[in-house]
Amino acid sequence: MLDGQVALVTGTSRGIGRAVASELARAGAAVAGCARGGSQGSFLDDLPAAERGRCQQAMCDVRARADVLRLRDEVAATLGAPDIVVNNAGIVARAAVTELREEVWHDILAANLTGTFLVIQAFVPAMKAKGRGRIINLGSIASHRGTPMLAAYCAAKHGVLGLTRALAEELRADGIAVNAICPGSVDTEMLRQGMPGAAPDMTAAEVAAAVLFLARDAPAALTGACIDVFG
Repeated sequence: MLDGQVALVTGTSRGIGRAVASELARAGAAVAGCARGGSQGSFLDDLPAAERGRCQQAMCDVRARADVLRLRDEVAATLGAPDIVVNNAGIVARAAVTELREEVWHDILAANLTGTFLVIQAFVPAMKAKGRGRIINLGSIASHRGTPMLAAYCAAKHGVLGLTRALAEELRADGIAVNAICPGSVDTEMLRQGMPGAAPDMTAAEVAAAVLFLARDAPAALTGACIDVFG
């Protein structure tokens, strides 16, 4: 169980992030979730009252350093430093690379890759002070393969995998394991937006189970790995 542990999960209003936050809360963690919008729903709605009472959700745009630092301070004041950080927040845009607007390119990289970096940079010092922790970054099958019409998303998710591997080596001596989950097609709104008509291979709950393994059951020596959740 994760009783007594604090988990931060980004992008918890829907899809994988919502499922992950709920799974960690059911496993006993006090979960701080965040999402850009306040009207999209919350993982808190999926929890019974006893679990909801030790969890919270805040508004945060991970693309903005000021938002991330405010989130860090809120979580520290209410729950304490996290033992587990799950970087899930992300967006997708579908366009041929020759028609992809530069501002959309930057936005996709900011939400999926730079946001992951900003969250890590904000929360790692407190995790180092604890002398332990687990960081789990959500990559994708797109971290390994190219997909037409999704150049920016593929570039960002390849970057998430590289960041994971480098950070694992950087934080190994601090007792912090850093790993990635790379799912295939998941039944989410993002899949329907990025790949219209694609048949999902799994549910968000199945991805959440893989995250729980890394957060709770994986040996401390497992770091710098990518858990591929696709055939």
